[in-house]
Parts: sequence; structure tokens; C-alpha cells
Amino acid sequence: MGKHAEPSGKSAGGVPGSAARVRPLPVRSAVRLRRPLDIWHKPALSAVAALAIPDLTLYALGRLDLILYTSAGAMCALYAHGLPYAARARTLLWVVLGMVASLGVALTAASLITSTALLVVGASLVAAVHKVVCDATRIGPPGNVILTFITASAFFVPQHLGQVPPHLALALGAGGLAWLVCMAPALLRPQGPERISVARALEAAAGLLRTEAGAGGGEPAGAAHARHAAAATVNAAWHTLFLVPVATPAKAAARSGLERLLVRAESALGGTEDADEVGAGAGPHEVRFTGAEAGRLGSWARELRGGRAVPEVAVSAARAGELAGAVAETPGRRPAPGQPRGVRAVLARLAPGSPLLPIGVRVAAGCVLAGWASMAVGVGHPYWAVVTAASIYQANTTLSWQRALQRTLGNLLGLLLYTALLPLIHGGPLAMIAIVLACQFGAEAGITRNYWLGSVCVTPMALLLTQFGSQVPAGTLIADRWTDTLVGAVVGLVCCVLVTNRRAANRIEAALGRVAAAEADAVRLLTAGPTAGADEAREAGWARDRLAGGLLELREAVEVAAGEWWQPALPQERIAHAEQRGHRALAGLVRRLSAPALAA
Repeated sequence: MGKHAEPSGKSAGGVPGSAARVRPLPVRSAVRLRRPLDIWHKPALSAVAALAIPDLTLYALGRLDLILYTSAGAMCALYAHGLPYAARARTLLWVVLGMVASLGVALTAASLITSTALLVVGASLVAAVHKVVCDATRIGPPGNVILTFITASAFFVPQHLGQVPPHLALALGAGGLAWLVCMAPALLRPQGPERISVARALEAAAGLLRTEAGAGGGEPAGAAHARHAAAATVNAAWHTLFLVPVATPAKAAARSGLERLLVRAESALGGTEDADEVGAGAGPHEVRFTGAEAGRLGSWARELRGGRAVPEVAVSAARAGELAGAVAETPGRRPAPGQPRGVRAVLARLAPGSPLLPIGVRVAAGCVLAGWASMAVGVGHPYWAVVTAASIYQANTTLSWQRALQRTLGNLLGLLLYTALLPLIHGGPLAMIAIVLACQFGAEAGITRNYWLGSVCVTPMALLLTQFGSQVPAGTLIADRWTDTLVGAVVGLVCCVLVTNRRAANRIEAALGRVAAAEADAVRLLTAGPTAGADEAREAGWARDRLAGGLLELREAVEVAAGEWWQPALPQERIAHAEQRGHRALAGLVRRLSAPALAA
């Protein structure tokens, strides 16, 4: 993203508020296919199972007109597959309750409000809430899209107030089934999610080492990107392990083995810089990594993914002290103190001045105008325009443009697929159910490669779900869907351009301040001498966590701000200087904690 968002000409080194630049919007990168996510099959299979059971039950009962309500709960099976099972259980419960609550608002409005224009407003406001809350909680894929798709559809379903409770009960029951489906793998691989997270960190660290080893001297091409990717992946893995409970000695021992592997992966961030670059306290234990270390990390990752025993690895005395924990009863590395977590972290991200709030305004305004525009051109399904507008809004204008392009392309190809499937669709309800399940699996298989590829399967699935409750001619459905897609994408992009996110640049200033403070703290520890005991090791570890988190937040803030089409020139020189100093200090802390064991 960043490379498409850079202003042309000489980069500015000033502060926000200086001359603004208009940035071009990319096309080629928007449709390029990526490697699929390593666990794409998990949400795909979970959603198929969670959908198939209620769908076939409703078919047996002759009540396929109720499939929208059971689908609302079943679609919750798409969430939280990257979380350890204890955290997944809590997260899925909140997702199911959020889905049912949103559905309740939509169905109640549908039963009480007769004005289509007002229903569009209600659906748009709920879509804005979905977007802001999902971004604040960092729920991950599929984010707000599924919640908005189901809820916006429900706003326009003919409904009586007395029908709302039983319909919500159906959604809640299907949500409970989705919860069970997503938790079932814990019986076979109770450590599966955290093992995969650590394996990703090992693979990213191995990639960084190979990148650095590929150049004879100086900064290798792609090293900065590889370093950022490794730091982000390692940081994500630590946060995953922080969610793993250690209530029993067996669980503590299992987590300890993964922590030691993650420590080894994190050691790659120590790099090969000279000790004097990070202060006199960098120490004599500099380690120059070789291809052999990258090979070991990759081998350990394969063992984790293959379900074999967790490899035993050595760590330095300082790291062993850090992993001993603050108290003997709860061993293991702890998050850095003073960082808000849980509900407090979510509320902090939604505080006044949050950069998420302009995005919420974009979603609300764009969805309302898209829905009204759909009504104006005579389309009978304005909620499709609302969903299209809601789905395109990303962190900045560049990403929103890419998503609009991807959705338009995917929907066009999806309509062609739906047309080709019409002979099978006319085969009866069982054939329709089979196609829905196949499309759901195909959507998850394709969407991690590119959003447009997943949309090819999502489009016929969405059209089929509308046909279970009412029979609409295929030609009308296709025309309405295509019109609503264009209306939603165009109107949504117009609102995205008009409602600029000026707070994105302010976020950079705040992130620069946090990085500077964390880097100063790190240098103080490095110049104070070697870590003598567990307390000093934990303090150095917390300083490393704060610095790593600050650097990741800074890079994210820069990429978000750089992707706005109209934004004050970014302080590129200050950003580059802060990142260089921060990564040198981070490397020094990592070497201080890890190098003796690696040198052995």
C-alpha cells in the first residue's frame, strides 16, 4: 500500500499541516492474487458445518423461509479461528450476542417502520456501529462485513412484532451450534492455534535471516520489509500466548515450550549490527546469524504445524529469568505493565479524537446515500447498495478504492457464475442448499487470495439466500444486484473522498512520541550494564515489548495516513529517523537477552 501512496517528488520532512499532496489510486495491485492464508480451510469447514445442519433441518421441516435467521447465527462460525480456545470461547460468545442483538434491532425496525427511506437510515447507522466496533476490537476477518450483510437484509424482511422473539431464538440456537463447531477441534489439538501462531513467527524470522544473509554487505533489498513483518508476526504470537491460561502445571509446561521457541524466533530481530550503534551497553555477545539458523527455525515451524512434539531449545540465562514469571505460581512471560487490555483497550480506541470515528461517519453517510440512490433508480433491494457501501470502507482512501474495485469485479463475475448455475438452481431446494454450501467454502478459499476472488462465490450465495424466502425472477435479481453494486461502490467512494480522515496525521505524531519515549528507555537500560537477574531481565523484556509495539503502531499509522488521497505531507525524515533508532535499540535489547544462548 505504502508504495502506491507516496507523494511524487521530494518527500517532505515537515510536520502535519504543511502542503498537502494528491496521491494516485492503484489499480494493478488491487486485483493481484496473494498466497492463501495458511488456515483458510478452518473457517471454511466450520461455516459449512454450521450452515448445513440447520439448513437441512429446515428442509426436513419444510420451513426454508426461515433460513435467513439460522444463517445469522451460523455465519458466526467464520470468526476467531486465530485465537487460543479459551479466548475463542469468549470471543465467539460476544460475536453471537452481537449478531443476535443487531438482528433484533433490524427485525424490530422492520416490524414497526414502513418507510423504506427510514429503514435505509437504520441499516446504515447499524453498519457504521459494526465497522467502528469491529475495528476497535480488532476482531479480524471477516470483520464487519458478515454482521452488516445479515443485519441490513433483515431490515427489509416483512415482519410482525410477535415474530421477532422466535426468529431471534433461531439465530441464537444456530449461533450456539456455530460456537460448538468452532470449539470442537480443541478435543483433538488443544494447542493448535498457539502452535500455528508460533510457527508463523518462526517462518517470518527465518525469512528475515535469509534476506539479511543474501547480501554481502550493507542493507539488503527488502530487509526493512522483512524486519517489519517478522516483528509484527512475533508480536502477534506473543499476544496469542498471553491469552493461553496456565491454570495447571501441564498447561504451564506446554506454554513454556512454545515461549522458548518464540524467544528463539525473536532473537532474529537482533540482527547483525555493531554493538556501539545501540550504546555502550550492547555487550560483547553479538551473534551473526547464518543460513543454518534459518533452517532450524523453518524445521521447528514444520514440526509445530505437523502436530509433532514441541522441540526443545535452549535460551539464555536472561531469557530464562524473564520467562520465570513475576511469581512462581504463574510462570511465563507477561505483557508489559501499563498497557490497556480487554474492554479498556477497546474503549481507549473509541475515545474522542479516535481516527476510527471519521471512518464511522464515512460508513453512515455513504450507506445512507447509496441506499437512497438505489431507491431513486427503482431497485427493489436497497440493502444490497447499503452492504456494498459498508464493505468498501477500509482504513484509508487507497484501500477503500481497492476494495470497491475488487467488489465490483467480483460481483460481476459472481453474477456470471450465478447465471451458469441456474439450471442446477432450478433442480430444487436440496440443490440450492448444496450450491450455498459449496459457495460458502469457495468464498473462504478465494477471499484470502484476493477479495474479488472470494466475492465471485459470495454473490451467488447471497442471491440464493434471498430466494429461499421469496421467488423472484433470476433476471430481476441479476439486474438489481449489478445496479446496487455500482451504486453502492460509486456513492461509497464519493463519500470516502469527501469525508477525509485528517486525524490520521495526528496519529503519526502521537506514535512518534511513544516510540521516542520507548527508545530512550531502551537506551537507558542498554547503557546501564548487563542484566544481572530475573527482575532486570523482565524490565528489559517489557522495554523491548513497548518499543516493538510502538514501532509497529508507527508503521501502521504511517501506512494509513499515506493511503489518504488528500493529506498533509508526512514527516518522512522524522519517521525514518525514529524507525532506524528504534530498530537499533530493539536489536540491542534482543541481543542482550538472547545472544549468549545462540552463541553456544
